[in-house]
Amino acid sequence: MRSADTEPILRVRGLTTRFGSRGRVVRAVDDVSFDVVSGECVAIVGESGSGKSTLARSVLRLVEPTTGSVEFRGADLLALPAREMRARRRSLQMIFQDPYASLHPRRTVGRLVAEPWAVHPGVVAPADRPARVRELLRQVGLPESLAGEYPARLSGGQRQRVAIARAIGLEPELLVLDEPVSALDVSIQAQIITLLMTLREQLGLTYLFISHDLALVRLVADRVLVMHRGEVVESGPTDDVYHRPGHEYTRSLLAASPGLT
Repeated sequence: MRSADTEPILRVRGLTTRFGSRGRVVRAVDDVSFDVVSGECVAIVGESGSGKSTLARSVLRLVEPTTGSVEFRGADLLALPAREMRARRRSLQMIFQDPYASLHPRRTVGRLVAEPWAVHPGVVAPADRPARVRELLRQVGLPESLAGEYPARLSGGQRQRVAIARAIGLEPELLVLDEPVSALDVSIQAQIITLLMTLREQLGLTYLFISHDLALVRLVADRVLVMHRGEVVESGPTDDVYHRPGHEYTRSLLAASPGLT
């Protein structure tokens, strides 16, 4: 893992996201605060239902938080009007768990990779877009010939590479990776993780990495936040959390992870 700069790119303070149903209010994210330093990979781990994916979506306002602040490069994202937030999303991209669900099945790979430029037209000039699509496909390890194919013709790993190509085509600073390999075959997972780590180095990306796979997180993350019932119960450098866990919930997670025995 490489060293990062000291200046946080992202500051989350007191973030709370509540959902209500039939008079019952659930705090999916409960008063969470953390920083992400430019250039590092911060992992958020926890069991299913711990709130980690809701936290990721709340940071990007794909789910609207109830209270708190999310500062990116000094601007509070939660205070931005919708138009300004859309513009800001060029720098904040997300890779979802299911690559098939995140890709429109009736659009070709080339069109899918180029889609974000319709929202952010200043990134790539129209005349340069076909060549840029081909370059992005090569960058994620796909042949240029796939530009004319549809997602249904691709494997799960190929679809996730397309999703990655589409995200980095906007030249973002921060990628939120929500269980990016959990829907893939085990034989493909390592290839996608290797690709993501290579792109992090090549492009100077910052990662917020959501995962339940503690063995994987140990390999890729600089720091770890452990979530339980919507709260961050422990955080710190990866080695410290794994070798000297301070919270009982963290110890139980580590003990239950077969990849760490």
